[in-house]
Amino acid sequence: MEEGVVNEILQGPLRDVFDSKQLITDVSGSGNNWAVGHKMYGCRYQEHIVEKLRKAAEHCDCLQCFFIIHSMGGGTGSGLGTFLLRILEDEFPEVYRFVTSVYPSREDDVVTSPYNSVLAMKELSDHADCVLPIENESLFDIVSKINQMTNCGKLGSTVKQTSPITSSAGGIHHSHEKPFDTMNNIVANLLLNLTRLDQMFSDAFSKDHQLLQADPKHSLYLACALLVRGNVQISDLRRNIERLKPSLQFVSWNQEGWKTSLCSVPPVGHSHSLLALANNTCVKPTFIELKERFVRLYKKKAHLHHYLHIDGMEQSCFSEALSSLSDLIEEYNQLEAASCGPTVDPPRLKIAM
Repeated sequence: MEEGVVNEILQGPLRDVFDSKQLITDVSGSGNNWAVGHKMYGCRYQEHIVEKLRKAAEHCDCLQCFFIIHSMGGGTGSGLGTFLLRILEDEFPEVYRFVTSVYPSREDDVVTSPYNSVLAMKELSDHADCVLPIENESLFDIVSKINQMTNCGKLGSTVKQTSPITSSAGGIHHSHEKPFDTMNNIVANLLLNLTRLDQMFSDAFSKDHQLLQADPKHSLYLACALLVRGNVQISDLRRNIERLKPSLQFVSWNQEGWKTSLCSVPPVGHSHSLLALANNTCVKPTFIELKERFVRLYKKKAHLHHYLHIDGMEQSCFSEALSSLSDLIEEYNQLEAASCGPTVDPPRLKIAM
């Protein structure tokens, strides 16, 4: 939102990604305040946002999805980003809303990031069809392994390598990965042909190749989709699924919860790639840690006055957001508890003589 920040991006390596005619800026940003981005800038620029959305949509022959990338720790990404979701739901109710949310690291330098993130999560639960969560800490770990890239090049490479999610995910209906409306967080993982084919499938389920600080292989799967591009045979896909299935734990009522997609056209510059999309309880630790940080601030009423002086912002927004996050965590807890419980065999029929 801040002109200086936007201009810096437009002069950097990602300048060709954005259409300058579609930009909306203000003199200042949201000051790491969800209420400023959501309540103030959202209301102020709502008509301008709707106008630019409609102009962009007019060029689409078959509009299927809006794909939003935003941060959760700051004020503009969390506040205005989730306000945009409300607008999309009102103006284009039949079009899917996919969101990539970048969560702050545990050592984040924004003091109010727990407030902003939890307030934004409430909006994501209410208005997003699918959320692809990413953690800053995991991004740092990934790009730190690529020594030959400069700082800007690292960011550009990360964006370019994860951007195929927008085009690939459209081929599979998302309801299979999202069996419950509230548990709409999908763990995404894109791997290119940096290793042999079988290793690429194994890496997709390894904690060392995730965009979250999580271990999906030792967590509970609700469903999983594998989207493969390039010179890969359907037999390779089936063989690797059968090889990996014994090491993955699925919910009892969806043991065969796999979907696959195979496209023979390889990604640019690579012979093949694999995009894994998983609805997995491994996201729960991230949410628990975020809740704990939120509660530590909220118990002391720290920094609340910065939010409550914004028109339309009430303290009930905090309690409702915390309740929504607690309910989500409890749903994951119940799934894991049900999966770990003993399997009871049905009683045998008794035949009267």
